[in-house]
Amino acid sequence: MKFDYKEIHIGSIIKARVEDIDTDLERICKFLKTTKDKVEEMYQSKSLDTDILMRWSKLLEYDFFRIYSQHLILYAPPSKVDKQAEKKSMLPNFRKSIYTREVIDFIVELIETQEKTMPQIVKEYRIPKSTLHRWTKKYGNLNNG
Repeated sequence: MKFDYKEIHIGSIIKARVEDIDTDLERICKFLKTTKDKVEEMYQSKSLDTDILMRWSKLLEYDFFRIYSQHLILYAPPSKVDKQAEKKSMLPNFRKSIYTREVIDFIVELIETQEKTMPQIVKEYRIPKSTLHRWTKKYGNLNNG
């Protein structure tokens, strides 16, 4: 299944995970302290409260928040360099340029299926051309298959 990180529908992703690992609905209801109707409602939801999403992540042993992190890596606008960057923050600072294997596979697949060209990916996702070349050599199916 090719995953689209641009349009996230978390309810359908959760439902897919439930089906993948064959989790019993009664166990879900008990763990989330909710009804079957509410669970079905969550499956239809495009977004969920973070507390509920954390519970789903624990129950299904899957980090659903990472899907949003991948979205930020691929689609967030480049940060402005200004006075704000110099201010110290109490919040943790995450590096944007950390790519997971899922993101690498997603990008390589876009290139291999010719859905996007390398220049389009460089422009759209701000991934350096040299990085793309390295990924296609190392992870590409056309070179490894």
